[in-house]
Amino acid sequence: MGLNERRRRLLEQVREQGRQPLERLACQFGVSVQTLRGDVRVLAEKGLVLRRHGEVLPFPDQENIGYDQRQIVNEAGKRHIARQAATLIQPHQSLFLGTGTTVEQLADALHATQGLQIMTNNLHALIKLCQWECELTVAGGRVRRRDQDVIGGDAWRFFQRYRVDVGVVSVGGMDSQGQLFDYNDDEVTAREALLAHAAYRILVLDKTKFDLTLRCAAGTLADYDAVVTDIPLPDRLRSPLAARGVIFLS
Repeated sequence: MGLNERRRRLLEQVREQGRQPLERLACQFGVSVQTLRGDVRVLAEKGLVLRRHGEVLPFPDQENIGYDQRQIVNEAGKRHIARQAATLIQPHQSLFLGTGTTVEQLADALHATQGLQIMTNNLHALIKLCQWECELTVAGGRVRRRDQDVIGGDAWRFFQRYRVDVGVVSVGGMDSQGQLFDYNDDEVTAREALLAHAAYRILVLDKTKFDLTLRCAAGTLADYDAVVTDIPLPDRLRSPLAARGVIFLS
């Protein structure tokens, strides 16, 4: 059984049967407890399971992990993505910034880019941007307290009002075929409005989102002009899109 197949079956079993001891799972899959712990750690970092004292539990309702937890997951990779994405943004452009911790890192990386006009529903990014010289407009409406952002109808109406040069977003996951996913319809709705009114669209996607299927479909890699990651995407995903002019940075 391959690594990805083992993790997929492990996740299915935990979701279907609930709490599982690590030793029992290791025996079932024919691997050491240490190897099984590595599988569980990867799934936990993606917000798919919970780890507890020698056992693994299903993550409640497959919701994303809290913002504070996400900030420290692959932080170095997200900073790298932010620096790369910043090279695609020119001085004096207008810019949409979506939600997420990688986009927040981009807000830091833009400090040297002069004359930006930025519109965002990401309150974490807003706090960072207030330290730099740029024109800022923030979405109003109901705040999602755990993530400290504005999504759903309020964000949809906000992004509908503007037209910008560049839009930057992240997503919750991507499967092996390049299909993108997120955790709920409100996130997808806000992102669709943002992308529809940006002339150039950038996706920032760190490695913890790879091979991660969630409940809500959120487009494909082909929807973007540039895709920025911390590790290279597989050639099977890059090649056909590169031929159509999509830029890949990693």
